[in-house]
Amino acid sequence: MKYFGTDGFRGKANERLTAVHAFRVGRFLGRYHARDKGERVRIAVGKDTRRSSYALEYALAAGAAASGADVYLLHVTTTPSVAYIVRTEGFDCGVMISASHNPFEDNGIKIFGGDGEKLSDDVLARVEEYIDGGTLPLATGAEIGRTIDYVAGRNRYLAYLLSIPRTSFRGLRVGLDCANGSAFAIAKAVFDALGAEVVCIGASPDGKNVNAGCGSTHPEGLCALVAERSLDLGFAFDGDADRCICVDERGQIVDGDGILYVAAKDMRARGEPEGNGVVTTVLSNAGLERALAREGVSVLRTPVGDKYVAEALAESGLLLGGETSGHIIFRKYGTTGDGILTALRVAEIVLESKCPLSCLTRGYTPLPRREKNVRTERGAAVAACGQVRRAVARAEANGLRAVVRASGTEPVVRILVEGEERLLDEAMNALERAVRDGAEAL
Repeated sequence: MKYFGTDGFRGKANERLTAVHAFRVGRFLGRYHARDKGERVRIAVGKDTRRSSYALEYALAAGAAASGADVYLLHVTTTPSVAYIVRTEGFDCGVMISASHNPFEDNGIKIFGGDGEKLSDDVLARVEEYIDGGTLPLATGAEIGRTIDYVAGRNRYLAYLLSIPRTSFRGLRVGLDCANGSAFAIAKAVFDALGAEVVCIGASPDGKNVNAGCGSTHPEGLCALVAERSLDLGFAFDGDADRCICVDERGQIVDGDGILYVAAKDMRARGEPEGNGVVTTVLSNAGLERALAREGVSVLRTPVGDKYVAEALAESGLLLGGETSGHIIFRKYGTTGDGILTALRVAEIVLESKCPLSCLTRGYTPLPRREKNVRTERGAAVAACGQVRRAVARAEANGLRAVVRASGTEPVVRILVEGEERLLDEAMNALERAVRDGAEAL
């Protein structure tokens, strides 16, 4: 697709993604849903803390209102809160203005249908057609929509999070890294209300510091905090708080694969019938698959992207899935990755098991791997070219697992190679050369 990737329409604000794009997305959504029902269309809109989020939020709201929709502004909130509010309060769709873990110069538009699921590619293709010059009638007179302050919706989501744990967190000492993003307004309030002792970093957003040396993509500061303060746990979120990376009591990182291992073992121990399988992507470590097999849990792999994990969960009937990056979906509680919910579930498992997180992750040993990004504007073509396919085949012939793919959120080709340590550097060099040669040849 031209604009929408695996996690929405994303790019540099006012370059690749402009307020005009946002206005036209709003125009389409307001009119698209109006054809399906006679009453007023209702759209929930949230945003993260980026400076550009305000312009995109208001432009999208103006477009939707011009098409006849009422737009409910959740203001600074998390992506999963938008999905929750849409699903539980009868909205026609929801929009989150965020570029997730990307730097503040970027921004994005994520769209959810009335069921809280991300829109299908068919509908997104129609959005793109309209962005590129389609026409739609404007609402007139009493049909023109309006914007409504709806911070109450965010508060309802907070109350929902508080209802999930079965036990008090009193006595638990927790570190939170809110990435100077959406979680700063919710995460500490939730853990405080549950009785935890909370130390927070990355909770002073200024519009330009989201994800800057902090959060799930830079958890080193949280690791140091947990170790220095002798905390029980740490949780790092990304800009829109749909990711969570954990830090155990020793200050060691537990990524999305480690979280899946802990959560899957807990479900299996409880005898939950859906606990015999987990959905992951092709990027999850093969060590996770081996560890879960020993626990009697099968692994279903999907392409990269939490939307594909969500689709596979719905189709399979399984309740747990996610990505190495920390997008974890507990389908019993929500339809999309939710960093704060993930943190609550991990904290609860630690408390109920009376075991530190480092103990709960024993049994899972990730295989060594190397990862690298190569910048190119023709990622899909490069990843599929002959040079790259041959390099992947050579790596796999040596017993390694190699994945070369175009990013769905950035203009890069991502390379991963996994397996025996002594073979990784040579294989990565060969794969990188193939990608660069392929990019030059195209």
